[in-house]
This record gives sequence, structure tokens and C-alpha cells, in this order.
Amino acid sequence: MCRSFARLLRAPPIQHAGPPRSSPGARRHPSSLRLPDRSIAVASARSPALVLGQVFHVARLAPRFPLLHPSAPTGLAVFSTYPGKLVASTPQTHSQGLAHDLDNAFNPEAVAMAIDTTVAGVKPADILNGDVSLPAGQAEASLDPESDEDVPVDAEELQEALGRPPPVNSSYLPLPWKGRLGYACLNTYLRYSNPPVFCSRTCRIASILENRHPLNDPNEPPHPTKNRPNREQPADVARGQAFVEGLGLANARDLVKLLRWNDKYGIKFMRLSSEMFPFASHKEYGYKLAPFASEVLADAGRVVAELGHRVSVHPGQFTQLGSPRREVVESSYRDLEYHSEMLQLLKLPPQQDRDAVMILHMGGVFGDKAATLDRFRENYAVLSQDIKNRLVLENDDVSWTVHDLLPICEELNIPLVLDYHHHNILFDGNELREGTQDIMALYDRIAATWSRKDITQKMHYSEQTAPAITPRQRRKHSDRVATLPPCVPTMDLMIEAKDKEQAVFELMRTFKLPGHDLINDLIPYTRTDENQPFKPPRNSKKNGGFVDLEGAVPPPRTVPDEEVGMGGPERRVYWPRGMEEWLRPAKKIVKPKPSTSPVKRSASKKMKIEPTTPNGELETPVKKSTKTSTRRAPTSAKSRTKRKADQVESTPESDEVGRMSAEMEKTVTTETSTRRSSRAKKINYTEDSA
Repeated sequence: MCRSFARLLRAPPIQHAGPPRSSPGARRHPSSLRLPDRSIAVASARSPALVLGQVFHVARLAPRFPLLHPSAPTGLAVFSTYPGKLVASTPQTHSQGLAHDLDNAFNPEAVAMAIDTTVAGVKPADILNGDVSLPAGQAEASLDPESDEDVPVDAEELQEALGRPPPVNSSYLPLPWKGRLGYACLNTYLRYSNPPVFCSRTCRIASILENRHPLNDPNEPPHPTKNRPNREQPADVARGQAFVEGLGLANARDLVKLLRWNDKYGIKFMRLSSEMFPFASHKEYGYKLAPFASEVLADAGRVVAELGHRVSVHPGQFTQLGSPRREVVESSYRDLEYHSEMLQLLKLPPQQDRDAVMILHMGGVFGDKAATLDRFRENYAVLSQDIKNRLVLENDDVSWTVHDLLPICEELNIPLVLDYHHHNILFDGNELREGTQDIMALYDRIAATWSRKDITQKMHYSEQTAPAITPRQRRKHSDRVATLPPCVPTMDLMIEAKDKEQAVFELMRTFKLPGHDLINDLIPYTRTDENQPFKPPRNSKKNGGFVDLEGAVPPPRTVPDEEVGMGGPERRVYWPRGMEEWLRPAKKIVKPKPSTSPVKRSASKKMKIEPTTPNGELETPVKKSTKTSTRRAPTSAKSRTKRKADQVESTPESDEVGRMSAEMEKTVTTETSTRRSSRAKKINYTEDSA
């Protein structure tokens, strides 16, 4: 919410106006917004209600934030809403402050909205080409096809996408399947196990700097609150380096278990996480993996060789050898060297080592494809031989098609990996049509780029999300895939989907592929392959300081460490689509206690009975005469008449009895200090019997 508010502060507002004045026959998209600084139409990928919700939030905060009053005139895009529509009108310029517009935020005739044009108007090509400068995390999120961030819609892009011809797909299915299916980096089942197993633990640079200081208590393990680094003590670079190296070693150790889990369920292909060793390729805080990680990576390599698996890596989108910026090229060198060292330290057998490739995108175009290719040739020539042996180019969904990359791959002896999803978004319309049918004509040329270097060919397959229309929306990967591409049945196929290993399981079940009989459905919110967490009993004052020594001993572990998170004997590791919450324990719903009315509470207190007194006398509840209340509940005239008729006249005998009872109660109260019910009257059975 805070980040959304900060973006709203930086963005030019969009003012709500009356019905649009458009020429007859003019058509606009129902949810388009025109931004004056870029002259493009932008719409939310979901619903205008999301943007309205952010604006209402700002409207509530406006009185407390004077920054909402801009000091300079702000360009406003005026739009209007009426049932079911949100239409932009001609942009105007207003000098009023944003706060004035927010004051009318709840007025249906004038709703002020603000949109961050630095995010909504930026296209992936702008980021890759360096035309737009965004923070590293925001840029990566904008390019990540598995990000959950909303994708803005350009109205012209939308109109063009709606008019594109339908794809022409092949009906061929590679069955019976004999290849290897794989997934990328993360295993959802193991990520939520206890303890979690994953290979992408990372940190911030600030954490590295902080951990250069010693702990408050060096003899105790670090704790996020009880034992943190003491910044008043002198810093040591080696101590901070040990901290970040410890994260990398933990990631590499988990890789062994992840590989054995894959093998148990018929998955023999995996992409290793580039974040396994955080900041290893950083210009200032980078480091070599040898010798501290040599042993743990060699252990993982022995498991890969033993199980006959294939591993690969995929450096990020900003590793670009064709960039005109020297600092980007130097950063790319460091990143490729890091991935090369990690794969070399696995010490794989010859064929598996050749198959451990590094997938790379060409990156941006920078205004001239030919010049970018020339820079790539120049920078590729100075790479180490190991990087050249492993480097593979991939067609992308932003700038570079298969027809763009295939010639340079054949020229420089670089394998080309075909990504079907990228090809369906970006292809050479002069050569072929969208879909998997026409690209099959290039299969032989693509396969030759692999066979010349004796590397087993691999392909990438993913599918777009259901509501995606424009190319930018279609870049998003779906949770799972519905079919297999028309590749050869022996292909190594990387499935790029948000549900990771579950997407592979889905294909296994759909087409009865090898391994489909190895998996069973997960019991919702239940894990049978974990030891129950142990919580020692807490000492409390209620038990008089008693220490339960037997309860302080943890129970024996019923599941061996090597079997924790492995699915148990019933192999329950599959969760249905959309049911990722099954991986975590069910949330405890604390039902509030039913609140009793004040009248009932007071009545229950009055009826409290104490059985005995210190004198051995018993108490019986009697009805105490109550004083006349100043406030009475309204009663009907009929009930008042009836009560008066039933009233008994007061006699001297009754007055005397009442006076004696009051004196007796007063005497007993002063004799004992025991707290008793105010409605109880003491009876001495000894005196009565006498």
C-alpha cells in the first residue's frame, strides 16, 4: 500500500469529468485512459475499480500529506464514467492542486485519479534498451513472465491484437513420450515443507554490511531480535563475507535433496537458480565460489551423475553482450563467469557437462539490430572457452525472433533453443504464421546447431494466461500447460509455468507419461512426511514453579531426516490447480466468545452461591429486597394495575420480621471477613435444632 501511495504521489493525476464529447462514429476502448506526457492510452489489465481504490486511499490521506499539492501545473487526462464504461476524453491542462481534486474523490461527477506513467507506460523493450531507468527490482518484476504485477494495456496495441489472425497449430503429439520434462529453479512442495527446501535464499547488501559487525553475544547463534549484530563494534569484511557465503552453502546443500525428490517422481531435468550464491557476480561485493563451495557443489554433481539428470542455468535479462554500454557488457562478463564456475564445480561426466548449458537472450535492440549483432560478435570473441562451450541463444518475446537469431547461431556455432511461447508472440510475419505448424519447417536447421557441438537438444514450452490479449499480457506464463508441443518424443523439454513441478505432474497425468503413477493427491493442509514441531512446556506461576522435566524432552522423531518432505509412503505430492494453499497448515479460526448482555452478566453474579463459611455455617440463596431503582423499564398500565391489586398490605408483624432479618445479616457480615454473595442469608442449623 505504501509503495502504491508513493507511486501515486509521483504520477500526474487524471481527473474525472462528465460524459465524453466524441464525434459520431468514434470508438474508444471502454477502459482506456490517455496520458498526456506519452500520448498513449493506458488501461488497467484488471479493472478500473482497482485504480479507484488507490485513489480513495489517497483521498483519505490527503489532509495529512501536504506533498499532494503540486507546485507546478500538472497535465491532466480527463475521463468520464457511466454505467459499465470508462472512456478517456481530450487531455487538458489544469493548474489546480491534486489535493483539490482529491477533495472531490467521492463525488460521482468529479473523481480524481492518479496513475504512475513511469510504470504503466513502460514497455519491456524500453527497459531492455535502457531507454527507461527503473530500480533493479522493479525492472526485473516488469520483465518477469511469472510476476503477479498488473500489465497495462495500450489501446492501439489492444486494437492491433484483436485483429491478428488466429494461430495455426500442429495436431502432432510426441507420444509415446521418451524425453525428459523439467521445470525451473523452485519446487513448490519442498518450498513449503518444514524445514523448507529451496536454492534461492538471498539477502540485501545492507544485510551484508550489517553482518560485518559481531553479534551482541558471539557465543549464541544469531537471532532476528534477541541476538543481532552490534553496530557499535568494529566491522570486519570477512565476517560479512562469511554471512553471504553461508546463504550460498545452504542453497547448494538443499540442491541435493531437491534432485533426489525429482528423481523419486520421474523428473530428470531442472534449471538451477541463478540466485544460489547471492551477489556472486556483483561488481563490489562479488566473490569466487572456490574453494569455499567446491565440496558442496561436487556433492550435488555426484548426485546428478548418479541419477542421470540434466541441469542448466539461465542468466537474467540484463546479461546482454550486445549492449552499447560498456558497464553492461562488463557486468555480463562477470555474470557469465559466475554461472560457468558454478557448473564447472559440479564436476559432471563429459556428456552431462556438455548438456549443462547457459541460456542467454540477446537483449535489447538499441535502435539497430545489425549494430547490436556486430557488438555481440565482438564481445563473444573474448569470452572464455568454457562459456563459449555452454552458451545457447534463445528467441525472446520482445525483440529477437527465431529468424533473427538462427543465422548468427549458425555463423558462430552457438546452439539455438526454440521457445514456443515466445515464438507465438514474436515472429517474422513475412516468413511464417503464428502457431506451431509453420515453425516445424525450421526444425532441422535448429537441431543442427546442437548436434555440431554434440549437445543434447532442449526446447522451452509455456502457455499464456487465459485472459491475455495484447503481446505484453501474453508474456505472462500460465499456472500450468494443457498440451505438449510438436517436438520429437526424445526432446528435453523445459516447462516454464508458475506451478513449477506441478505443471510437469499435470502433463504426466493428462497424457499418462512415464511417472504419472508415482504421484498421488495431497491431503488438504496435511503433511504425513514431517515431524511434528516440538514446543517445550512453559513455566508459569500457576503451577508453583514446577518444572516438567519429562515434558521438556522432545519426542522421538518418527520421520528420518532424509525422508522429511519426500511425500511419505503414499507419495502425496500433487495439489490441484489453484489449491496451493493446501501446502500450508490450515489457518486456525478463533471464534469469538458469545458476548452476554450486561443484564444477564449482573444476574449471574447475583446468583453466585458459596457453600460454606469459616464458621461451618451453610448459606442458602434468598431473595434480597432491592431498593427502588431510579430508572425503570416502561411497563404497561395493565401490568401496573395488576401489580397494585396483588400487593399485600404492610403489617407491624411483617415490619418486625424485616427489621430482625436486617439486623441479623448486618451482625454476621461484621463477624466474618469472607466474601459472600450479597443475596445469601446465613442459617445456623445448630441453634434451630436446640
